[in-house]
Amino acid sequence: MLSLAAFRLRLRASVCREGRRTIATVVSGNKTSKLVKERLNKDVEKMRTQFPGFRPGLVVLQVGDREDSNLYISMKLKAAAEIGICASHVRLPKTAKEDEVLRSIVAVNENPAVHGLIVQLPLDSVHPMDTEKVTNAVAPEKDVDGLTSINAGKLSRGDLGDCFVPCTPNGCMELIGQTGVSVAGKNAVVIGRSKIVGAPMHDLLLWSHATVTTCHSRTHDLAAQVGRADILVVGAGKAEMVRGEWVKEGAVVIDCGINHIQDETKPSGKRVVGDVHYHSAKEKAGYITPVPGGVGPMTVAMLMKNTVQSAKRFLKTYKAGKWNISYSKLKLHKPQPSYDVIQHSCTPKTIAQLAREIGLFTEEAEPYGMTRAKVRLDVMKRLKAQTNGKYVVVTGITPTPMGEGKSTTTLGLAQALGAHLNVNSFACVRQPSQGSAFGIKSGAVGGGYSQVLPMEEVSLHLNGDTQAVTAASGLVVDTINARLHFESTQSDKTLFDRLVPLKHNHRKFSQSQINRLKRLGIDKTDPLTLNAEETLRLIRLDMGPQAKMEQVSGWVANEIMAVLALSSGWEDMTRRLARMVVATNHKGNPITTEDLGISGVLASLMREALKPTLMQTLEGTPVFIHTCPSSDIAHGNSSILADQIALKLVGQEGVVVTEAGGSADVGLEKFFDIKCRSSGLRPDVVVVVVTVHSLKMHGGGPTLSAVSTLPRESSKENLKLLESGCSHLKKQVENAKAFGLPVVVAVNTFSTDTAAELELVCSQASQAGAVQAVPCSPWAEGGAGSVALAEAVLRAAETPRQFSFLYELEVPVVDKIRIIAKTMYGADDVEFHAEAQESLAKYMKQGLANLPICIAKTHLSLSHDPERKGVPTAFTLPIRDFRANVGAGFLIPLVGTSPPQASTLSCCYDNDLCTESK
Repeated sequence: MLSLAAFRLRLRASVCREGRRTIATVVSGNKTSKLVKERLNKDVEKMRTQFPGFRPGLVVLQVGDREDSNLYISMKLKAAAEIGICASHVRLPKTAKEDEVLRSIVAVNENPAVHGLIVQLPLDSVHPMDTEKVTNAVAPEKDVDGLTSINAGKLSRGDLGDCFVPCTPNGCMELIGQTGVSVAGKNAVVIGRSKIVGAPMHDLLLWSHATVTTCHSRTHDLAAQVGRADILVVGAGKAEMVRGEWVKEGAVVIDCGINHIQDETKPSGKRVVGDVHYHSAKEKAGYITPVPGGVGPMTVAMLMKNTVQSAKRFLKTYKAGKWNISYSKLKLHKPQPSYDVIQHSCTPKTIAQLAREIGLFTEEAEPYGMTRAKVRLDVMKRLKAQTNGKYVVVTGITPTPMGEGKSTTTLGLAQALGAHLNVNSFACVRQPSQGSAFGIKSGAVGGGYSQVLPMEEVSLHLNGDTQAVTAASGLVVDTINARLHFESTQSDKTLFDRLVPLKHNHRKFSQSQINRLKRLGIDKTDPLTLNAEETLRLIRLDMGPQAKMEQVSGWVANEIMAVLALSSGWEDMTRRLARMVVATNHKGNPITTEDLGISGVLASLMREALKPTLMQTLEGTPVFIHTCPSSDIAHGNSSILADQIALKLVGQEGVVVTEAGGSADVGLEKFFDIKCRSSGLRPDVVVVVVTVHSLKMHGGGPTLSAVSTLPRESSKENLKLLESGCSHLKKQVENAKAFGLPVVVAVNTFSTDTAAELELVCSQASQAGAVQAVPCSPWAEGGAGSVALAEAVLRAAETPRQFSFLYELEVPVVDKIRIIAKTMYGADDVEFHAEAQESLAKYMKQGLANLPICIAKTHLSLSHDPERKGVPTAFTLPIRDFRANVGAGFLIPLVGTSPPQASTLSCCYDNDLCTESK
């Protein structure tokens, strides 16, 4: 096979001179393009060796179905396959509008697997198209056609190393190079001034140091201009316009024209010629390109060359599995200011920038203002083949009124992983509910230098998810009340006529009515075929009077939020909402939202709420904030969808840090046995958050009421009291280890902690079985204060593990509850009140025996008594009743405790975000 150098020598050697007469050497584009493609194939193989799995990507976008365009595209796709480029053809119909074409271009622009984008011209649409606007929509770094204004501008300025040159002129320069003729100092003439050939050809020759003249239709004495050309490039679009007698002796003639002229000797009646009269020109030129077989093949080859060049540029900044993300550098202040002062001193990135940095396409992120966006679930389909990252769950010991800083540690850990260790990291936390706390509390969105930005947007409504839940639950209540009223005031016929109305003189069941008939064992779909008894069973729900009282209790809203948190997609959420039991009839049979005919509209109300909300930490790492199910009568964790999307976005080497509501005995157990069962996800590491002052309280130190009179008692060094409280830490580490995962203890430090206290806590944690215990200071130092913790988590994620649930679903309900009570809480046994036994029997009859368990008990103690700290012993867990969240998919044993009381002076008291200081 000839090298390029040998090919050039052969060209030179083939020039014959007979007196003053020159016979031009034919410069074959077919041969040259073949050599170029062979060289490119070697480049691609080298890339794939250095970056396993990588291939240059090319997309050809076509509008319409022109025959000539299809031919050109097939040539491009064939050349790409020969070289090893992964090429695809996107064809839009002739009916496509300009906006649709632009959206398609944006999607390809944002796809990191594509390095070249060609918009096939002309745009064959029945609608008006602005070709200039469409071509300029292509990202300059992917404009391998070199047609955007940016690339044209860079070429005209001589920035050849930072632009893409249009393929035809680029191919012409390659052919000129094959002749061995130096361009520098030569007189060059370009005939034609099109944006695709003439204008860029002029620039290329000029920056190659030729003296360039551009000629066109209005040029005077064109023959004289041609006669002075050492190098002649013709792209006028006029068949055989340049005659041989015009050409300078020994000139290099590059013919870019493709024209069809009549020729009766050809089967088609036509033949292809260039813009130069070939037979006469070759008698004077030194080198000439034929038509066909000259510039044409080079255009495709140069297109492939530009694509490979684009891939090379991409690889210069490419780090496998790493985001190209910018982080914010914190300016720490001493003494530390308040949360709102800290967050208002930081300027967040726009949410559009953050979305791009983490690999989201424009169409996948729906901005709500400048600092938050909803993420569409379509991203899961696009990233389906992406390997999940590491999955870390953060829990804590049984909290005290002082708090453990679990959310703060979660965010600080994510900041440390991302901004300080350059690991793709995502935090997933619950949305703060308002209530008496008004949503403004450090535990909801972090605190200090580890918080979500901006805090007030997180705390006040966010994107309306909780309002959607409120609207949905209100609809359920209103529908039940209305149904109770109409069933008590209307006859069977009137009720049937209104529930199955005549439309176009025909009655037809809705899908929800057909499903209800199936559940009733009635296999009929035609209203006319129902008998009187069947009609009565369909229309009369016969709800008991207790229905109204049950709805106002807030159970419906809690279950809808739990459904939202546990759903894996739109279809799953719709099914869960449809099977929600919201009332019972007089016989004790369940009434679902589908029985009420509102499951579809409930799903519609929750449609936008199903999308996680993307925000950022103070250091610019991404955060998903999504759902806020209760941590007692629900599982208390952020959504499955947020975790699943985050795990795909971070990639195989990234880390997702999600928070389990409550402590290890309550929230973590529900995280594993309920959330992980639904999601199919299995965490890699458990982080247990603890503070010195909380351990002192568990060791017998002052409670909240005592702290109000002895505010610094728990801050004094008391190693005996601390060691006593460490028994609680040991128990919670054991609880976390019960699921077969490595446990890292994060000691959230305060300025009052002593070195001896921290050493004692770390020692006790290690003795309990933690793989490592690490002091951290996310509140005071942000990510920098959690780097050691992040490194410990990464090490733990590489250790062997064998995850297991606490119980199997097939185990009897009472035994599942005993397993949880004895293993997690340390109870001696479980006592079932008469009401609980009655409710349980009812649910067993309904076929709910194999649901996971969600025990509703206090979060302030391992036991059912919130006053008992440390590790309570010798107690029996009382179960006073049961509830079933059939839609969410779990049974709720209710422990005989009263709900927590709101504080006397809540956050909403005298609170005004619109102060002069902001």
